[in-house]
Amino acid sequence: MTLTHAVPVTVAIARRADPARTDEMVAWMRAGTALAEAFPGFLGAGWVRSAPGSGDWHMLYRFADDETLRRWEDSPQRRWWLTSAQGIVEHTRVEKRTGIEGWFDPTPDPVTRTVPVSAEPTVPPPSPPRWKQAVTIWLAFFPLSLTATLLTSRFLPDVPLAARVLIMTLTLTPLMTYLVLPRITRALHWWLHGQPAPWRR
Repeated sequence: MTLTHAVPVTVAIARRADPARTDEMVAWMRAGTALAEAFPGFLGAGWVRSAPGSGDWHMLYRFADDETLRRWEDSPQRRWWLTSAQGIVEHTRVEKRTGIEGWFDPTPDPVTRTVPVSAEPTVPPPSPPRWKQAVTIWLAFFPLSLTATLLTSRFLPDVPLAARVLIMTLTLTPLMTYLVLPRITRALHWWLHGQPAPWRR
């Protein structure tokens, strides 16, 4: 039996529209979000403009895993929605993030979040440098791995090594993915993204 863990997928899309058609653009994006909400696995969506009066928009949406994302992307509802914007919206770039890099993205709330057009525009920050990601993972993994090794050595001393390692990995993988890494990446967000430490602000 193969054990797999669902990994959320974040899709970032850059789109361009005539600034004079901002109201139509916002209505179109809200309609797409409403359609996506009906699909299982939808975790949230949002959008921002790159600058006041700009025609460049940055859109994000997230699904629980590749399978639920594929169902949305292959759906007739999404095809109709995209077709309805012909002549209004130009798609300029699409990026998907999963796996380790996905741990370092902000986790959306389980409800849809949209940024008002009048809000201060922001652009999603780039992923932290790989060496910072590696250090963060090590900081999470070392104490967890050490604790698991000590516990299995003490309480399962007669269990063969391969079986102990299997038990440890089956236990540590979900703990790392859903509990430890989200917490440590939130705690170190300032360092990962090169911001001042909270106590120096």
